[in-house]
Amino acid sequence: MAFGAEELRVLRRALAIALHPGPVSAEDVQDCHRLAESLDEAMGEAARLRAFLVADLGRYRAALPGTAAGYLTLLGEVLATGYRPEPDDLAALRALRGNPTAAALLDRCQVLAEQDVRARLARRAARRAEQPAVPTVPASRKRLQALPGGLSGAGRACLAMVAAEEPGEGPGRPPQKEPAEKPASPAPAPGPVPVKPAPEPGRRPVPTPGEVFPRRKPAPPPADPQRQRLAVG
Repeated sequence: MAFGAEELRVLRRALAIALHPGPVSAEDVQDCHRLAESLDEAMGEAARLRAFLVADLGRYRAALPGTAAGYLTLLGEVLATGYRPEPDDLAALRALRGNPTAAALLDRCQVLAEQDVRARLARRAARRAEQPAVPTVPASRKRLQALPGGLSGAGRACLAMVAAEEPGEGPGRPPQKEPAEKPASPAPAPGPVPVKPAPEPGRRPVPTPGEVFPRRKPAPPPADPQRQRLAVG
């Protein structure tokens, strides 16, 4: 962007007013407004031209390698307008690194890409530094309870911290309840005793097999005749 002689005069007058505030004439105010409008129009035109060049660059990049010469020329023009190379541009330049122009543009684009990465990391670090650090309390220190008794404040705090760290029962924790014993299952109610039906009157009862065939007693084993002879002799 280049300024003419009249625009430079207005710009110089505006800087002088900003550095040394004082009475300003109406003519100076109108000149400053016209200069601001001219700057806005020039910036808008530059943005439109850059958008057109970037779109044209994408078409040339998609038609590579047949459009290598036009692509390299157009990439140099777009970089002059503040364009930041994309990963597709770096890949295309690596494929064309045999061309001296492509090799020079690749070095230039790699430097710009590294600058962008460093700037992004610096902004991220600055945002983290601006955020206030939130103190974190360990989980073992969250359940501190005051202990009854005549201990001093430091003693009570130490005992409460020990009780919070050690598992199991302690002065700082409620006693753990033992699991209640399961109630014994009730014994089954005795069932009715079967009653043998009484024989009908005037009818002879049927004898059982044990009564009809009584069990015989086992006969004693026969005596050994040899032992008898020895006893007699």
